[in-house]
Parts: sequence; C-alpha cells; structure tokens
Amino acid sequence: MTPRPSVFAGVQQARNATRGTVLATRLETANTAAARNKGLLGREQLLPGEGLWIIPCESVHTFFMRFAIDLVYLDRQWRVKKIRHNVGAWRLSACLTAHSVLELPAGTVRETETVRGDRLEIGPVEAVRADSAAQP
Repeated sequence: MTPRPSVFAGVQQARNATRGTVLATRLETANTAAARNKGLLGREQLLPGEGLWIIPCESVHTFFMRFAIDLVYLDRQWRVKKIRHNVGAWRLSACLTAHSVLELPAGTVRETETVRGDRLEIGPVEAVRADSAAQP
C-alpha cells in the first residue's frame, strides 16, 4: 500500500516495520503551513513516545529549541533516507530527497535501532497494529 499522509489527522503511531520497533506512540502531525512553521517551538521537552511528523518537509532548524532531538527523514514510501542523532539547539539539517521528517526525543533512533533504508509504518495505533499482524 502506498502511504497517503494527507489522510491522517490527529495523533499517530510510528513503527519501524523493518526492525519491529516503535518510534512513537503519540506522534502529532504538522501538515499545515502554520503547524510546520511552529514545529516544536515553545515546548520544554519531548517525552518518550512523543514526536512530531512534519509533512511535507526536507529541512528543519532547531533555532530557539530548548532540547535536543533525533531527526528521521523519510521518502514518500516512508523509507528512511537520512538520520541525525541528538541535534541540539541552533542547528540546521536537510535531506533534499526527503518528503517528510520525524522529530523524536534524543536517543529514540538508537534505542529502536533504526537505520537508513528501514521502512516505517505511520497511522492510527489500531491501523499500524493491524498492518503489523498481516506481515509475515
């Protein structure tokens, strides 16, 4: 199935289908200009399991951020194109071949053993679980 991120609203789950690990259980979607511009600004932290999925997006900045984050750049089929670990404040990052990016608590990518080329599943918790059960 080809991912269709425009149909997602509200909180999602992100699962690494390649590794069988969960990156986020409370993934917010930033798919409007206002939400993409705000991003994580103004937040004190991301708790384990939280994250922000910015779509479309091929670059981010951490200007004025108060905490470090992991970045996972994805193509249109939700394959990992690029990863950046523990990105602190006042940084720029880009992946010109990406279509979206996950912003996750620092350390999440290492904990889930996510690497370039892995395929992710993103959707409501129930839908991601159903897709996982259908996988051989």
